[in-house]
Amino acid sequence: MQLYSVFAIYVLFWVTALFIILPIGIRNHHETGVKMIKGQSDGAPVNFRPWRILLLTTLLATVGLGLFYLNYIYGWLNMDTIDFFNSRERMKGV
Repeated sequence: MQLYSVFAIYVLFWVTALFIILPIGIRNHHETGVKMIKGQSDGAPVNFRPWRILLLTTLLATVGLGLFYLNYIYGWLNMDTIDFFNSRERMKGV
């Protein structure tokens, strides 16, 4: 696998991990009882910590890419192991 491919796959893992990590631990003003500022949105987070989110996202994406790369090398999962409906054999007859 080329370095550009690894980088592109890592970016995909990172963005996916960001959407997984982003809502974890976020509380709004109604949940915490903190007074809102005039003009503030009802769903605005009180405890937004971007460095924590970036760190957790990077860790999750790195673990995901590591598992993906190990599967690429050792072939734990491939098309034959996840074809539950035998669709590859049915497509040969078409």
